[in-house]
Amino acid sequence: MTQYYFDHAASAPRRDEVADAMARWQRGVVGNPSGSHRAARDARRAVEEARDDVASFLGAKPGGVIFTGGGTESCALAVFGVTSHHRRTHENSEILISRIEHHAISDAAEKMARDFDDVRVRYIDVDSDGVVDLDSLMSLLSDDTALVSVMAANNETGVRQPLDGVSALSKSIIPGGVLTHSDAIAAASGVHLANMTATIDMISICAHKIGGPVNSGALVLRSDIALEALIPGGGQERGRRGGTVDVAAAVGLAAAVRVTMKELADVTDRVLDLQEKLVAAVSLIPGCLVTGLGALRVPGTVHVTFEDLASDELLFLLDQEGVCASAAASCSSGAASPSHVLAAMGVSPERARGSLRLSMGAETTEADVDAVIAILASVVYQLRGEA
Repeated sequence: MTQYYFDHAASAPRRDEVADAMARWQRGVVGNPSGSHRAARDARRAVEEARDDVASFLGAKPGGVIFTGGGTESCALAVFGVTSHHRRTHENSEILISRIEHHAISDAAEKMARDFDDVRVRYIDVDSDGVVDLDSLMSLLSDDTALVSVMAANNETGVRQPLDGVSALSKSIIPGGVLTHSDAIAAASGVHLANMTATIDMISICAHKIGGPVNSGALVLRSDIALEALIPGGGQERGRRGGTVDVAAAVGLAAAVRVTMKELADVTDRVLDLQEKLVAAVSLIPGCLVTGLGALRVPGTVHVTFEDLASDELLFLLDQEGVCASAAASCSSGAASPSHVLAAMGVSPERARGSLRLSMGAETTEADVDAVIAILASVVYQLRGEA
């Protein structure tokens, strides 16, 4: 059976360039980058070269790159690290996040609020397309705000967020400004992140959404930001993340960002054409609505909802036909609870239960899209008893 992989937003296929770059660091002697002998120096050189590449990807300085064990840890470090430091000098600390943030952000922020009486989470509203409401942000900013975190693009819908507006308000409303963070993981494969996040203080990325290894990510700081280590001990990463750096993971992330930068323009143009074709076709299926159609979206992600259908039924039948897709965030696709993203957008629970995300990448072809269009239409008609 032919496989049609339309779940890049969950995890992109491993790039050959990534596997080749990592190979040397996955067998035999891999020195500890903190050591002083030749093997350690070789490992340290590889890590620092990887740091340079990641910094270039974000338009930042190498000293601002903190390697982490994935995107979730990167987001948690931003939230815990900045808020913990803020608590040292303030009676109260507020974390402002959008209502559509990935659980890596919302769970970290809510844990801080549960653990400390002086920490509070406040939520920035979004409109019906899932775009952050800047008026809502402005109304929430206060002298107690420790951090504003708004994702670059939503991981479920692909809708891009107004980061320049978020930054402008965060820096101008409160004297001295408020630190900003963006989970850019869902945007990294399809936009020029150095430009999109240029005004944001801290950016989280991970490797496996751009063809790199899992458990590899980074938190990138644009300046010398004071934050406390989420994982203390050892003094690695300038004391901001303890533990021996995984050389293979860092090298794999660097290889992934190099390939992404090299191919970005060509891949983006081609995937945008495929996205437009897919949107036009699925819009003709009765009862189907494309999510966020009135907003800017990242190339490759098409999110839809179906009236009177259930996601698990759609995904089961699609899988039977070789189509790999998902219903919501990849980490919660099997959960029974409805999408908090769609709820924040005002989508009814009845329609939200029939959600489907199809996401494409560098290797997706027009033939793949044609096949998925035909399969999806057939599956929908089958479920409605019209086949």
